[in-house]
Amino acid sequence: MKLRLLLFAFCIPAIALSQGLKPFDTETHYPAPDYSLKQNWSALPFRADAADKLPKSQTWVSDSLKTVDVFYIHPTMYMTGKKWNADVADKKLNRKVDKKPVRYQATVFNESCRVYAPRYRQAIVEVFYNETADGEKALDLAYEDVKAAFEYYLKNYNNGRPFIIASHSQGTCHSRRLLKDYFDGKELSKQLVAAYAIGYTIKDSMYTTLKMCENATETGCYVSWMSYKMGYEPTANFSKLSESVNPLTWTNEMGLAGKEKGLGAMGVNFNRKFTNRTAAQVHDNGRGGTILWVKTSVPLLRLLNNMHIIDYNLFWYDIRKNVKDRIAAYSK
Repeated sequence: MKLRLLLFAFCIPAIALSQGLKPFDTETHYPAPDYSLKQNWSALPFRADAADKLPKSQTWVSDSLKTVDVFYIHPTMYMTGKKWNADVADKKLNRKVDKKPVRYQATVFNESCRVYAPRYRQAIVEVFYNETADGEKALDLAYEDVKAAFEYYLKNYNNGRPFIIASHSQGTCHSRRLLKDYFDGKELSKQLVAAYAIGYTIKDSMYTTLKMCENATETGCYVSWMSYKMGYEPTANFSKLSESVNPLTWTNEMGLAGKEKGLGAMGVNFNRKFTNRTAAQVHDNGRGGTILWVKTSVPLLRLLNNMHIIDYNLFWYDIRKNVKDRIAAYSK
């Protein structure tokens, strides 16, 4: 039962079923969110929400003490529906976003950053399996919301502070566009500590100046990985041209980083920390990119071949420290 819950927890499932959707241009779309309304944010600083959750081993740091922000874009939680894009007023869907990706992913940043996580009219999961013009239009509509939320953040919350862009899966489909539109060769790149654009294809050839980070303290760059069980070769298109770094070393070197290198993984139990359980190495997928091969003994997580849904969980404590290290390097 726990594995079943994990598999549908907070991203793309192994199989997507046809929804029988109408053509995108003929349907009436849900209203665009107004980001001046706090209800259209899953997480905001100085209020109690899912991004404030902490494992029992961690200590809360007041938002007033944090000098850096994170703009986090959640993955797909809209699995079935009658329209191509979700309604941000859907309370049931919003609870899923809050309890799964925001809790398991966005919280990794809350020791060092004020967390901003917008709700957006996410595209239905089918767009990643049945690639059509309608699916592209649904992703474009979702990106327009992300873009509007980011512009609202810049105008009303940022106040010149440095920040991090963070995302997963569909969130990274959007964040890679955000990086192109606002940071690649742009003045705003000076405020970018780093981007954690995880779980979706992103590579240097998409950008003019923006590059993958080469070490644990480089700033103004991005990191990404797509996780699979050691020895497993994925065939899905969205992993074909992926590029990965190893979050145990924060380089793209292909040697195995042993389990002693990691700081800890998070399983289904948010409060349980698993140390010395996970090894990883960057692997050439033979399809024009690299993926992350993972060997872990964490219960339940070790059973998965496609570890997409636990890209953050496997390295939760490593990411948490790396965020702090990059902020320290940026501050210098």
